[in-house]
Amino acid sequence: MLFRVLTLCWVLLCVKALKKPNIIIMYMDDMGWGDIGANGNWAKETPNIDQMAREGMRFTNFYTGAPICSPSRASLMTGRLPIRNGFYTTNRHAVNSYTPQTIVGGIDERELLMPQLLKQGGYKSKIIGKWHLGHRQQYLPLNRGFDEFFGSPNCHFGPYDDIKTPNLPVYKDDHMIGRYYTNFTIHHGLSNMTQLYIEEAVDFIKRQASAGKEFLLYWTPDANHQPAYASDMFYGKSIRGSRYGDSVMEVDYGVGVILKTLQSLGIDKDTLVFFSSDNGAEGIAGQAGGNNGPLLCGKQTTFEGGFREPGIVWWPGMVPAGVVSHQLATTMDIIVTAAYLAGIKLPQDRVYDGINIFPVISGKTKDIERPVFYYRGNELFAVRVGKYKVHYWTWTHEKYHFCPGQYVKDVTTPDQVNRTLDPLVFHLERDPGEKYPVGKSSSDYKAAIALVTPYLQKHRDTMVKGVPALNYCDRMVMNWAPHGCENVNYCLPVPKDSSLRLCGWDH
Repeated sequence: MLFRVLTLCWVLLCVKALKKPNIIIMYMDDMGWGDIGANGNWAKETPNIDQMAREGMRFTNFYTGAPICSPSRASLMTGRLPIRNGFYTTNRHAVNSYTPQTIVGGIDERELLMPQLLKQGGYKSKIIGKWHLGHRQQYLPLNRGFDEFFGSPNCHFGPYDDIKTPNLPVYKDDHMIGRYYTNFTIHHGLSNMTQLYIEEAVDFIKRQASAGKEFLLYWTPDANHQPAYASDMFYGKSIRGSRYGDSVMEVDYGVGVILKTLQSLGIDKDTLVFFSSDNGAEGIAGQAGGNNGPLLCGKQTTFEGGFREPGIVWWPGMVPAGVVSHQLATTMDIIVTAAYLAGIKLPQDRVYDGINIFPVISGKTKDIERPVFYYRGNELFAVRVGKYKVHYWTWTHEKYHFCPGQYVKDVTTPDQVNRTLDPLVFHLERDPGEKYPVGKSSSDYKAAIALVTPYLQKHRDTMVKGVPALNYCDRMVMNWAPHGCENVNYCLPVPKDSSLRLCGWDH
């Protein structure tokens, strides 16, 4: 108790003495835990990310809020699990969902997003890259707290014919300035989009540094998502022999440019930078996709490869260099930590699943015991506390190959298996690949159940689910005529009749 009191006193004194930091979140798309050299990737094609890890703190147990893009991003922006913030579906049990062009919903207006929260502390904010929290006007970034936006509300799927399906828009602030594939070309994996995203980041940082204002930069390029793309500078350069490898090299280059910009402006010691990914690498992409290292399965699943991500925190002079932390941390911790450092009180009318990890990243306290919850859609599949992970449901998929070459008997089940009355337990410090379930008569098994059960019970007893936002789809709401399309002479006819239906999620 005395240690906790002293730690709390130190943190309070430290925050009072600190200038509010600038905050940058580098959020990759479908990048796996094993895609960076700092986590052991054999290709060693991420020198800037690896340098960032050497100069900061690398987390070995850094988790996302969901194993798929949109719910993961909703968790990052709200600090709350998708089951709370509404980014899930009830159309079918335990299926993942996201925000395709046909989605009717978006992030609930009652959710307080990171830029809205930090605006209370005077922060200027910008998102660069992929939004994915709803593409209808009321859900777009400038209507949810961001001051500036360059990127797309959706992923870069296509090309489309602009008749049955519109090509996806690219926005500058609140208006469309063109579309992918026609105005912003992606041709056989060749595109200059990441370079544009880098230029936008540098410009924003320089402007804020000149104005002397604290800022939030959410830099989220989507080049790693299939179909992966890269510019001329990196096209065909990766020894991994894939466009994905090229794209990883290019976002790594972007990381280097951004960090060097902070240093050249003399604001590196005033800037807290987080690096992570929205979910694990996509196993179904095979060799064309990313690498989850020793972890089981990948994107879409609740095994470690779907939820555990690269995690690096960089803040020269405040975050000790070269430290490897085994603290269980999540992307939902970022908003809670940022609010704390900005001197902003979180609202008391909602539950936050993130915690303040400043005592950890500043090197002033040991690991904090806390749970990590693994949801797939509307079902809680697993819980981790400490070294133990307990599976209450297992499912890969009966149709899609989310775990290629990684069959584990009675674990990677193609059908949904309810294990609530007889859970599977893994000791993740010995077995991060979840290959060897702990024997049910062992002391480890009993210890795991005893440790996890109170957290599980409290979670279930206090759960208030958000209204599901990802249930309904309609062709009428697709990106036919986004705001500003008239300025670039690229408005498409909107269908006259609604086709409102339940979205057909099957993964």
